[in-house]
Amino acid sequence: MVQNRALGLLSFLFFAFGFITCLNDLLVPHLKNSFDLDYTRSILVQFCFFTAYFVISPPSGKIVEKIGYKKGVIVGLIIMAVGCGLFGPAAKAHSFNLFLMALFVLAGGIALLQVAANPYIARLGAPETASRRLTLVQAFNSLGTAIAPIIGAALIFRAGFSGAESVVGPYTGLAFILILLAVGVHFTTLPEIKEESEESSKPAGKLSDYPHLILGILGIFFYVGSEVAIGSFLVSLMGLPEMGGMMEVEAAKYVSIYWTGAMIGRFAGSAYMQKIGPAHTLLYHALAAVVLIAGSFLFSGLNALGCLLLVGYCNSIMFPTIFTQALDGVGGYTKKGSALLCMAIVGGALLPLVQAQIADSSIGLRLSYLVPLVGYLYIAYFGFYRTRKVA
Repeated sequence: MVQNRALGLLSFLFFAFGFITCLNDLLVPHLKNSFDLDYTRSILVQFCFFTAYFVISPPSGKIVEKIGYKKGVIVGLIIMAVGCGLFGPAAKAHSFNLFLMALFVLAGGIALLQVAANPYIARLGAPETASRRLTLVQAFNSLGTAIAPIIGAALIFRAGFSGAESVVGPYTGLAFILILLAVGVHFTTLPEIKEESEESSKPAGKLSDYPHLILGILGIFFYVGSEVAIGSFLVSLMGLPEMGGMMEVEAAKYVSIYWTGAMIGRFAGSAYMQKIGPAHTLLYHALAAVVLIAGSFLFSGLNALGCLLLVGYCNSIMFPTIFTQALDGVGGYTKKGSALLCMAIVGGALLPLVQAQIADSSIGLRLSYLVPLVGYLYIAYFGFYRTRKVA
């Protein structure tokens, strides 16, 4: 009963930072227009956001070791609230750099929350059901990402609010909600998870002792980078004449479809994953994503868009499955491994930046989607590797 309450609360937290993270897909085109930026400069929104994971995750692991999972979640929520609150001064100063700083602080809080929450969920029950448990909780993260584009578009692309000022109200409201969540977690009883002691677990060893963890770190890097790259440029892509020339508010609805696919896939994936196993599920989803992106190059308009939107379903089970497959059997290396996996989320900063530079070149925005295609090819390899190891 206590475990169910804990999973329920954590599911709501995952919903919250899924909602906030997905708002970046609207901030990229919105700030691009507000500050008259090219693709490379505008994607610094995602670069600063996901670079925070790389910078903040290592100290976050140490913080969680000292203060525990529950306090780690509370501190993460407070830092997130501070980041949201900084959007007001950034808009008042009309400074793109201040927006980037606010996003870095906001993402730093999410990184701490991820480092605390992901391994906690994985160990809040039987090890053999860790992938399915984390997948189900991540489904609520996807619920947040599914509705964020619709609500965010209504709030950010508002008539009568010009430029960057339109983001102040939504992010100030989020700051208050995050503070309330921190208070709620403080007064909620969460079951303690006993850590494996040095005596009861095998020695942590070195990273090189766990090749599947190293491959999993790269898997998270390519997964987050590919997923963010697709979502970040969807609004701009749909504004191209050959893709329909949609307005931002209309295009945001299709971004919601992309993330809704991830939500549906996480619920469905947790079911058939029981039959075919996590590694095979990951392999098949990654291969499907490769085929869909390749298909988007062969079509135009809604057919090409449909291929890219369906990649959202393929993404659904990837993060929790890669995460738990990478940590499988690492023993006393779990916390360090978790921090390294969260650091790999920096892929969300680097791969979209590469794609943006390609989009600004003569190659163009459409063919820049070769970048996430390469990412999914690697994830398919990791899935295949794990099927051989667990067979």
